[in-house]
Amino acid sequence: MKSKLTAVALATVVVAGAAVTATPASAAPAKAEPTRCHTSDLKAGFATGEDARPEMEQTEKQTQAYIWFTNQSKRTCTLSGFAGVDMIGAQGTDGTWSLARSSKKPEKMIMEQGDTVDFSITLLPVARSTPQKEKFVPAKFLVTPPNETAHFTLKWPFGGQILKQDGATHPGTYLNPVGR
Repeated sequence: MKSKLTAVALATVVVAGAAVTATPASAAPAKAEPTRCHTSDLKAGFATGEDARPEMEQTEKQTQAYIWFTNQSKRTCTLSGFAGVDMIGAQGTDGTWSLARSSKKPEKMIMEQGDTVDFSITLLPVARSTPQKEKFVPAKFLVTPPNETAHFTLKWPFGGQILKQDGATHPGTYLNPVGR
């Protein structure tokens, strides 16, 4: 049985000889969904706090570095997917390494003005004694937000070296989607 309020809200009301139909709140026009964040809406950087620093001095296991995006625009926007990340090496033989993506599924992140979200890069550090041709020494990261073409250039602040696997099918160094 419908409540009296529901029946009234859905009933046709006759006012001054004209028929007017009341619209339930659930049928009211929805607020427009925010659109995606553009590079110009964002700031980016490496998370450098103690708990966010990758353990580049150890060589026994993978470690993580985190890159953040902050919405500096005056609007709400969304990020969903993977950032593009190209590492530029410090050695003349390093060149540029475009990082592979993990198999994790992206989630849509809604970012109000001032909100920050990050993503992780899993790294496979190597010992200094590793032959030069087998290691990549990061210098800069070109970071492109999801679905964008303009990038941020971030200086690598952590030192260390990564096992060079830029041609591997399943490298030990890869990135995760935004929000993960």
